[in-house]
Amino acid sequence: QVHMVESGGGLVQAGGSLKLSCVASGRTFSSVTMGWFRQAPGKEREFVGAVSRSGSLTYYADSVKGRFTISRDNAKNTVYLQMNSLKPEDTAVYYCASSTFTYGTEVLQYNNWGQGTQVTVSS
Repeated sequence: QVHMVESGGGLVQAGGSLKLSCVASGRTFSSVTMGWFRQAPGKEREFVGAVSRSGSLTYYADSVKGRFTISRDNAKNTVYLQMNSLKPEDTAVYYCASSTFTYGTEVLQYNNWGQGTQVTVSS
């Protein structure tokens, strides 16, 4: 099982940038797909993007494509979410999660979750 802790959230103005980090414990980090999700108040948790086990493949929700970039460093058991050109609608709690699926965009495909980090974008 992979235990994860996110960090890097905060308050930023529209158009600004933030970089989230997610550090995972355990020796199986390099064998799992890592994803980022977000949940705004009153809304369901939604897929943001994910990275394959090796880091060679990344894929994103249309709402963040071209603005967000996911990367991972398996030597450091860490996955990152670089967020640029932030918009007020990006305000949410951001979660990292791990999946044994090769490709995953659904919440139910992820079985280990971090506690989340708040991102607030002011207009």
